[in-house]
Amino acid sequence: MSEIMNVAVQAARDAGTLLRENEKNISAITTKSDNSLVTNLDGEAEAVIRESIQARFPSHGILAEEGGNSAAKSEYLWIIDPLDGTHNYIRGISLYGVSIGIVKGGAFVAGIIYLPHEDALFAAEHGGGAFRNNERLSVSSTSDLAKCTLVYDSSLHGKAGDKTDTLKSLAMQVFNIRMFGSSVINFAYLAEGKIDAVVEFDDAPWDFAAGVCLVREAGGCIASLDGSELTYNSKGYIASNRAIHDILRAGCAATSG
Repeated sequence: MSEIMNVAVQAARDAGTLLRENEKNISAITTKSDNSLVTNLDGEAEAVIRESIQARFPSHGILAEEGGNSAAKSEYLWIIDPLDGTHNYIRGISLYGVSIGIVKGGAFVAGIIYLPHEDALFAAEHGGGAFRNNERLSVSSTSDLAKCTLVYDSSLHGKAGDKTDTLKSLAMQVFNIRMFGSSVINFAYLAEGKIDAVVEFDDAPWDFAAGVCLVREAGGCIASLDGSELTYNSKGYIASNRAIHDILRAGCAATSG
């Protein structure tokens, strides 16, 4: 494992431990401009990760949900969500985790997801495969859309028309649809083969940066909703086990325009 990965893995574990140990110690909840919620623990977990990165790689850029962008002109950019699934966390639902994606020269080169409740560390580095606690991962092999489990965008209040139209269409084609309210859960389950695809309309970069490399290294596919190459500035995307990707993208395009 590279030194960058070692730092990322330890930072994710440290932040996740902080979150797990303080689930009942939320002292502040505020509403952001997009009506999403943020707690004091989001900021504290982010500080843990930032300090780890800056101590070893002070010239690297950091793009984080709570702390903004710093040194963005660096070749390396760390994209961080210290607590993905904040709303679940607030309600005592264990579907949350830490997300750290690493971009080099604009390309997704590494991804780390840590799920504190399962003590599950998902890690992938470009060309090196995807792993859960050192066990190699592979996406599902399901090729029949009618047998697939799809995870769908859980923020239906935004772009409700497009999202509900597409949801209605896909619901008639797949076996079932789930909404977990956490991108790290979505990507981890996809890489493990527990689900077959994820459709999101407007995730932020810190929501999906870690998942890109993880899914690809597990044999899956991820691209923008329109089929173009995904960048960290993209919004919507389809991630899948690859076998159903083209037909799923066609179905989304037909309803979302």
